[in-house]
Amino acid sequence: MPAGFPFVLNAAAGRLPIADTAALAIYAACKSAAATGEIDWLAPGRAFDIAFSGDADAVRAAMRPAVRDDWLLDVNVVPAHNRRKRLLIADMDSTIIGCECVDELADMAGIKPKVAAITERTMRGELDFASALRQRVALLKGLPLHAVARVYAERIRLNPGARAVTATMRAHGVHTLLISGGFTYFTSRVAADAGFEEHQGNELLDDGHALTGKVGEPILGREAKLNALQSAVARYALSSADAIAVGDGANDLEMIRHAGLGVAYHAKPVVAAAAGASIAHGDLTTLLYLQGYRAGEIVQR
Repeated sequence: MPAGFPFVLNAAAGRLPIADTAALAIYAACKSAAATGEIDWLAPGRAFDIAFSGDADAVRAAMRPAVRDDWLLDVNVVPAHNRRKRLLIADMDSTIIGCECVDELADMAGIKPKVAAITERTMRGELDFASALRQRVALLKGLPLHAVARVYAERIRLNPGARAVTATMRAHGVHTLLISGGFTYFTSRVAADAGFEEHQGNELLDDGHALTGKVGEPILGREAKLNALQSAVARYALSSADAIAVGDGANDLEMIRHAGLGVAYHAKPVVAAAAGASIAHGDLTTLLYLQGYRAGEIVQR
């Protein structure tokens, strides 16, 4: 990154490659609002940086009319200093995996619409997370444990880029933590599959044959996610500025706000509005481009 530029505009592709015309339009808009370096391609057709000095908010404002919706690009402004983080803390449901586990359990019980409606309102920040989780788990009382196993085997899939993010960051000495308001039955398996060093979640209680309709207390929610971030930072002798946190729902807000780089991933509006960066089109490898990783540095696993 050229010296003397305190900010970086990062553009990353969604489903479509970045056209040269799009890159040049973004460059012109950035240059109209700040002193810039040149376009620096991190991955040809997939992601580029433009280093700049000036008013970051002015550059963000210049991007709004310049970036067309049909380009399907994620364009963010991040500080150039301490750009590569040393701790990754990630939500699981609808972030690292493509579903909400509690909704899939409810589907096995034949009550998905009722539970999913509660989940949606909770993720938008309209309901208290802990009470909403207790309510949803109570509706699962009697669900056989073999149905829980079926959910993992049949429904749980990693989102694209999940393994590349953890493998690349761990190759560069980064600590990785999967943190979820969902359930340890799933966090333990997803963490192993995706390559996270640690995981935390809530415990679904059972009687050895079926779910009891209870969840272990205390419930891991918004404040617990923040506490997990702060605990990991202290444990590894880092600062919050060294962390990148990513999530999609309201219970991720505090860890996103307190991390050095908080990222909203295909998130609810309340989360996207609070995050320092937002991924609305791309996959999880965009987390790497936001930190300045280049295509040749990305480890595929």
